[in-house]
Amino acid sequence: MAESTKHAPNSDIKTTKTIAYAFMLVFFSITLFLAFSPSPNPSSPWFTNFFTTKTSSSSIFSFFFHNTTTTSSLPSSPFSNTFSRSTNNNFHSSNSSTKTFKLTPYGNKTQASVPTTNKTSSHVSDEAKPQKKTNQTANMKQEIHIMMESLKKCDFFDGKWVKDDQSYPLYQPGSCSLIDEQFNCINNGRPDHDFQKLKWKPKGCSLPRLDGQRMLNLLRGKRLVFVGDSINRNMWESLICILRNSVKDKGKVFEANGRVHFKGETSYSFIFKDYNFSVELFVSPFLVQEWEFLVKNGTKKETLRLDLVGKSSDQYKDADIIIFNTGHWWTHDKTSKGKDYYQEGSHVYNELNVLEAFRKAITTWSRWVDANINASKSMVLFRGYSSSHFSGGQWNSGGQCDSEIVPIKNKKYLRQYPPKMRVLEKVLKNMKTCVTYLNVTKMTDFRKDGHPSIYRKHNLSSDERKSPLMYQDCSHWCLPGVPDTWNEILYAELLMKQYQNQNQH
Repeated sequence: MAESTKHAPNSDIKTTKTIAYAFMLVFFSITLFLAFSPSPNPSSPWFTNFFTTKTSSSSIFSFFFHNTTTTSSLPSSPFSNTFSRSTNNNFHSSNSSTKTFKLTPYGNKTQASVPTTNKTSSHVSDEAKPQKKTNQTANMKQEIHIMMESLKKCDFFDGKWVKDDQSYPLYQPGSCSLIDEQFNCINNGRPDHDFQKLKWKPKGCSLPRLDGQRMLNLLRGKRLVFVGDSINRNMWESLICILRNSVKDKGKVFEANGRVHFKGETSYSFIFKDYNFSVELFVSPFLVQEWEFLVKNGTKKETLRLDLVGKSSDQYKDADIIIFNTGHWWTHDKTSKGKDYYQEGSHVYNELNVLEAFRKAITTWSRWVDANINASKSMVLFRGYSSSHFSGGQWNSGGQCDSEIVPIKNKKYLRQYPPKMRVLEKVLKNMKTCVTYLNVTKMTDFRKDGHPSIYRKHNLSSDERKSPLMYQDCSHWCLPGVPDTWNEILYAELLMKQYQNQNQH
């Protein structure tokens, strides 16, 4: 009993210490929880997450750096200012009323050093973290600025084709069910695949590889329209396949009228529902109107109205981006000979040189553009002549290209630059509207290997089976293939436009 009484005070002291330690531990735990847990109530200072930081950088970052966390914040009209690169691929006249802007540096090139303080080294390290992030952002801005300056000064159309089987094609053969049979060469039995693994390398720069997701963000809420012949349809289908390949829910990409074949109608429109974006095609192979008039015996005669722009022009004049082309139909017999075919007003020319007729038609088109397209809203492009490679005849006289499986390497084997494109360039220079000229003639002339040739159809007719070599397509392009590169150049143009708009002040 005495022993028990002797040790009682020590036992009380131990109990008191245990309770104190427990209280301190609970208090410390609650304090840590309040300090480091995200706030359910952002307005309360007690629930602020100490590690929540807010960074701000230009949306153009997201188009070049895959690991950035910034989101794209695009202006409502990214094509609101005319932008002209310092190459011969953009035309606008000196009397243009449209203002052009020069690119300005995208950020401070100098890097600030980490400030020195008398605090402990751990505190200096904590302060250095935001400074390091600032320096990284400045470096990224500088990299983008250098890249965009390089693209701005670059002639995209002077270069060569190089093999790149790691990054190309941009979509796999068979992955796009929307490709017309005419362009679906692999599905039609073409055995070689190397023609799909070439990329275009300009001399003065490197084109950014087309990222479908980023391009869709650039085009969000916009209308992109192709106007022209079946070669523009080739480019239109290529772009649809590239962009659709980047969409998770393919069911939200569809043709507005439910069409799955793209011949026979005057217009088509693909909707990308999640992006409120459409990419459309208006068929107008001459850009001026094909016409009919009654002759004396009551029969109808076909003519080409050189003084009237295509009938569908009012339907696309307000689009955000418009890509025009014409060329191949001007090489056909009727247009080449020019006898009793070309018409202005009520006058039908007995005979008119095709170059003069082309000049009149393109001038009609250019005047319509200047009078009807709002250059402060819409971006206008013209894709030049795409080279054909018929050997031993023309498209309707046994011309062939089925033996071609590699591109031309030596420039001396390229063809003469088409006189019609020189006529086009003169007209473009006299327009008040700035038109971006996609001069693809030379780059396509190298690619004699890229045409469908005998692989233009999956099921041949009886006549075609008897002599398949008589029915070849050496004008259009297999998909995936050459038109994908045209769309990569379009992508680069859009990136530069976005960059210029963000740096115009």
